[in-house]
Amino acid sequence: MHITQKLLAITLIVLLAIACEPPQGNSNISEPAQSETVDSSEKLLQEAFKEQKNDLQVGGQGKVIKLLSDDLDGSKHQRFIIKLSSGQTLLVAHNIDLAPRIKALQVGDMVTFYGEYEWNPEGGVIHWTHHDPAGEHIGGWIKHDGKIYQ
Repeated sequence: MHITQKLLAITLIVLLAIACEPPQGNSNISEPAQSETVDSSEKLLQEAFKEQKNDLQVGGQGKVIKLLSDDLDGSKHQRFIIKLSSGQTLLVAHNIDLAPRIKALQVGDMVTFYGEYEWNPEGGVIHWTHHDPAGEHIGGWIKHDGKIYQ
């Protein structure tokens, strides 16, 4: 990867981190800006899948297409699959030992997320959708029905 590509990738990650921060009070972001952020996020996720990238901080939104059983090995994770508007699917593994469970989550619901992307052949996994009690990792979150889970 050339230095300009690395700088562009870093710039995109920083911009996404800023754009995907949990809202604090009323948002002044206009609808077109949110749409552009989602489009940029989806392009970044498509590229990450294509290039089999890992450990990438990303934000985005998708529609819940399947609820899975909790993963109870080690830390407990609420698991569900979302589909992005691009058609890419992501497994979301939300640590419920560190963040609240999304109790009202249903198939068909929209969620917005910020977490760490890990490649897999089915589209990828989003995890670290919670705060880090040790303060060593960037905190993530999931927004569902106007509530932030972190």
